[in-house]
Amino acid sequence: MAERRPVLDWACDFDHLDAAWVDDPYSIWDRLREQCPVAHTDRYRGVYLPTRYEDVRAIALDYENFSSRQVIVRDFVPARGGSAPPITNDPPRHTNARRALLPAFTPPAIDRLVPRTREICNELIDTILARADGRSDAALDFAQHVPVRVIALLLGVPDSDGDRFRHWILQQLESGVETSEELEQSLAEMADYFGELVAARQRQVAAGAEPGSDVVAQLMQARYEDGTNFSTTHVVNSLRLLLVAGIDTTWSAIGAALWHLARVPADRARLVSEPALIPTAIEEFLRAYAPVTMARKIKNDTVIGSCRYHAGEMVLLPFPAANRDPDFIADPNKVVIDRKENRHATFGLGIHRCIGSNLARMELKVALEEWLRRIPEFSLDGVVTWSAGQVRGPRRVPLKLN
Repeated sequence: MAERRPVLDWACDFDHLDAAWVDDPYSIWDRLREQCPVAHTDRYRGVYLPTRYEDVRAIALDYENFSSRQVIVRDFVPARGGSAPPITNDPPRHTNARRALLPAFTPPAIDRLVPRTREICNELIDTILARADGRSDAALDFAQHVPVRVIALLLGVPDSDGDRFRHWILQQLESGVETSEELEQSLAEMADYFGELVAARQRQVAAGAEPGSDVVAQLMQARYEDGTNFSTTHVVNSLRLLLVAGIDTTWSAIGAALWHLARVPADRARLVSEPALIPTAIEEFLRAYAPVTMARKIKNDTVIGSCRYHAGEMVLLPFPAANRDPDFIADPNKVVIDRKENRHATFGLGIHRCIGSNLARMELKVALEEWLRRIPEFSLDGVVTWSAGQVRGPRRVPLKLN
């Protein structure tokens, strides 16, 4: 990141791109929750930061006053626009945009992806274990590849394009937060990529081919509330959303889980000996290391709790901070892999709750099952680095495979 003006007061001048936030946002949120539960900054043309679960929940549920038209906090507005339906739609358009995607993410649909996901994980582990030095980077060699290849399978695009996908994601969610040129380039390239995919499918259908039943076909056949078909732009932007949202969030979650297990040998040993506990542990990893902080544009002056939110400014919705509110959950900063009660907000709250939660959980479960089955002993072997921006996850997790 470019050099930034340092934060001197987190309550009235916070910056979610500050190095201290990137390294350890949890202690910042804890202090704010006790001293100033809703912080504010004049940076980015004005942004609020609620840190309590109830405030985050109330804003997430109030789509009348808090719009999803803008969900990333930046210093600029992209010239091409950042539309990514349904996540950037408000009702009523949101309803049909979301409904069109639901069939691809039902439990039966996700179950059909499990065998190939397991193969993908083992192909990656084969490569890792073939190395002579007994070392690996859990983020670069494993976590970043699993969701890329699974989402490519879901979208019907070549997983050999994985390097391009990762580059676009980094441009949109990290470098593109500060540099408009990076963001505009990635938006243009993704529009061309998915535009060609949709155009090819339209030509096939025009020539008499069956439309199919995959995600692209579902979007091409979907209709707005007035009965007209989704525009090509809508279809392309929805596919872009699925690629971006389906990759970085999940690779961050997989990487964070492996980072935790490398740091806590007792938890790792227990999951190796009790693999049936992995789904429960995954929910705790998702709660404790939730990757996503969303944002909303304030439509109307609104009071939530004791804070007035002013129209025209932005508000961050830090679901990771909500998950660590002691009024919401006991021992919030303690990772308890057999925690029984775990109503975390990691996948969001309200009408924009993550449509891909079933997919993410499946990928996490399969990835951890296969990794722990074949690599039961590993420890940290260097400096761990974390991403900057509204999706937080480890970018480097160097390991020694014992």
